[in-house]
Amino acid sequence: MALPPLAISIGEPAGIGPDLILQTYQERVARKLPAFCVFGDPELLAARAKRLGYDFPITSTTAEYAAELFATALPVIDLGHRIADEPGTLSPAAAPLVIDAISQSVEAIFAGKCRGLVTAPIHKANLYKEGFDFPGHTEYLADLCAGGGKIPTPIMMLAHGNHRAVPVTIHMALKQVFETLTPELIMENVRIVHHDLKSRFQLATPKIGVTGLNPHAGEDGTMGHEEIDIIVPALQQLREEGLNVDGPLPADTAFAPHIWSNYDAMIAMYHDQALIPVKAIGFDEGVNITLGLPIVRTSPDHGTALSLAGTGTASPNSFLKALAIADEMTQKPLT
Repeated sequence: MALPPLAISIGEPAGIGPDLILQTYQERVARKLPAFCVFGDPELLAARAKRLGYDFPITSTTAEYAAELFATALPVIDLGHRIADEPGTLSPAAAPLVIDAISQSVEAIFAGKCRGLVTAPIHKANLYKEGFDFPGHTEYLADLCAGGGKIPTPIMMLAHGNHRAVPVTIHMALKQVFETLTPELIMENVRIVHHDLKSRFQLATPKIGVTGLNPHAGEDGTMGHEEIDIIVPALQQLREEGLNVDGPLPADTAFAPHIWSNYDAMIAMYHDQALIPVKAIGFDEGVNITLGLPIVRTSPDHGTALSLAGTGTASPNSFLKALAIADEMTQKPLT
């Protein structure tokens, strides 16, 4: 039997999300892409396609029929929100479309109609104005996956090839990191990453590196005590549980390719510590993978790029990589 399609949420309509979706569909044959369907506004996509010079059918359908339509038309799940095609111009009116695209994609996956989710970039500030109460995509997806029960801990993993980086703390001010970081939080993150590297990536014995928080990993307490008081106790406990973890490693050298490549993932203490290395080595090919959820979710490792929207100049490479990884991850049996 044919696999269900991958779901794509349309993202911010004023950004490059629609462009990337259309570019990707245009290349479906040449790249032998898996079937996908878009949760969004078919009229907006048709208008953007015309603006970009694409000439292929865009068809409203349901997820059940998307895979069989994919060869001849871009299948779109019409969410009933009509948004004018105005690249680069944010409108609060787009918020319901953006939010519903994410939530209904998740519903389709739980219903077995889709097998994984690729999210186009959202503009969080535009959503906040309309009452969106989550720091970002990752946290909202965790809430959706809870189904009213216990909210799973979502883990943001940035990947470029086999170079993978995970921030223990995600969307928060740097000063909050020192208040938030605990041995329990580090252990929870490492355990989830270890589990998903085994179950989602079929790595039998993952080797995980863990960075320090302070320069030179605290240098024996002369540059801070977080390593001694928080990170080292967490790693000792994880080793007692049988996990293969190294650290705390000085973050200024841990991401050197010849060191980083010795690990299946590198756990960092805060957002930029993890994301800068991935974006430095693969800015337009990095992929954001959410671990710790009962669904597969990937996204391109960039934002909405409002200035590029509607110009046809945005690179689809990261989006294509995100689609490929979602396809690969959802074809492997969980172990």
